[in-house]
Amino acid sequence: MLSTKNLSSNIVLGQLYALWLREIKVFLRERSRLVASTFTPLLWLSVIGSGLGSTNLQIGTDYEKFIFPGIICMSVIFTSVFFGSYIIWDRKFDFLKSVMVAPSSRTTVFVGKTLGGMTTSLFQVAIVLVVGIALGINYDALSLLQILSIVLILSFCLTSLGLTFGSYIESLEGFQLIISFVVFPLFFLSGALFPIDNLPAWLKLITLIDPATYSVDALRNSILHLGTYSFEYDLAVLLLFTFIITIIGILSFRRMKAV
Repeated sequence: MLSTKNLSSNIVLGQLYALWLREIKVFLRERSRLVASTFTPLLWLSVIGSGLGSTNLQIGTDYEKFIFPGIICMSVIFTSVFFGSYIIWDRKFDFLKSVMVAPSSRTTVFVGKTLGGMTTSLFQVAIVLVVGIALGINYDALSLLQILSIVLILSFCLTSLGLTFGSYIESLEGFQLIISFVVFPLFFLSGALFPIDNLPAWLKLITLIDPATYSVDALRNSILHLGTYSFEYDLAVLLLFTFIITIIGILSFRRMKAV
């Protein structure tokens, strides 16, 4: 019985690895995607950071440093949520159909693709972190560990969200339209560009149901020690969001049509 369980576990791990590897290879072959998705956060950091930073906002640090955690989350948000569009491409080229008829569960396919989305996010966040050194950001072993954990969890959460949308939408045009209404609120309402301490009550309520809010705050805690909440609280709430969205994503994926 034990050997059967080990064999089953090895098969599942092999399937996850194959799905993960396929997503990484697709990502590495699309160099324009890497350049474009990296350029946008850096543009925001330089233009918005320098522009609003010149207004002498009272935030306790340089504005470029203040929005740096938010720019990290921005990179993750745009990469992870739009990852769901690959489900539509896979459906159009019948790759998804061939995966679905393979001897692997839809949950395994979902998790494998989500792990691929997490890894692509890490590539881009690594570039942003290097740029942070030029801004005077000082990392230590603990802060890097905390940054890595938040980035991975947020990426898993939002890749699951993107795959959830992708499982219901059949056209790229429809996906891009709907996702635009998701990505920008996630970013702008997260406190990435402004402190959330003194917001009007109605606006602060909206920020509290945004998972990116807790990611930005956790990163700001780790990097600048300026968080509104404690790192442990941010991590716990983000894990709760991730768990809920992942369950919804898996259920949606199980009901998805492969053609």
